[in-house]
Amino acid sequence: MLDQKGVDLELIVADHSSGDGTYEVARSFESDPRVTVLETPAGGGAIANWAAVTERARGDYLKLLPGDDTVLPGSLARQVALLEAHPGASLVGGRRRIIDTKGRTIAKRRGLQGLDAVMSGGDAVRASVLSGTNPFGEPGAVTMRRSALEAAGGWQGQWSYAIDVASYYGVLRHGSFVRDDEVASTFRVGGGQWSVALVDEQASEMTRLFEWAGSVFDEVSDADVARGSAKARSLARQRRMVYRILRLVKR
Repeated sequence: MLDQKGVDLELIVADHSSGDGTYEVARSFESDPRVTVLETPAGGGAIANWAAVTERARGDYLKLLPGDDTVLPGSLARQVALLEAHPGASLVGGRRRIIDTKGRTIAKRRGLQGLDAVMSGGDAVRASVLSGTNPFGEPGAVTMRRSALEAAGGWQGQWSYAIDVASYYGVLRHGSFVRDDEVASTFRVGGGQWSVALVDEQASEMTRLFEWAGSVFDEVSDADVARGSAKARSLARQRRMVYRILRLVKR
């Protein structure tokens, strides 16, 4: 992350009461004036950490990076440049490389399916609904305007598995979408917490999110919601099969 060039970087690290020495390791980087390390109390889930780092950040642009993910060199400057070139845009999304727990590549260039180079916020949300998934990418692949996130009411913590894409939908109510065609980040999948039940619950929550989008965005029709929901269930079945092959889920 700190290797990014051509951008005025501020890195806020929040340790959510871990007991594995993460806080001490993070503190070792505080000699770099760009780094601030926070401790957040136990409880509150991911939204507590996400809100803490967002509140402390002072920049006009925000990128959230969960613990297992990485931002590839050059991606910050590239995505900021895209937002500055499109002042009406509230969010830029890039491709990501999917890796397993051993760092092996599962997919080299994932994401952005159905998304044009520049789209209105409503059209971008519709493309997401029709895809049945989150084509914008995990938070490490996305950069957004701080003002748009604030206008949307911040991170959408009422959602469990869909908190990222639900937050993007909120941000896209306040600006357009811009596509970053390069691979912006890596996203790691794996771990014993991945169960068949969780995969199915993700699909169910995406269906509820699509229904919400249909009630908010004029561009999203009832037919779009039905099509996207069916696609979400189909993708859940495919993920379940892949995760089992890779031994990333419990039966």
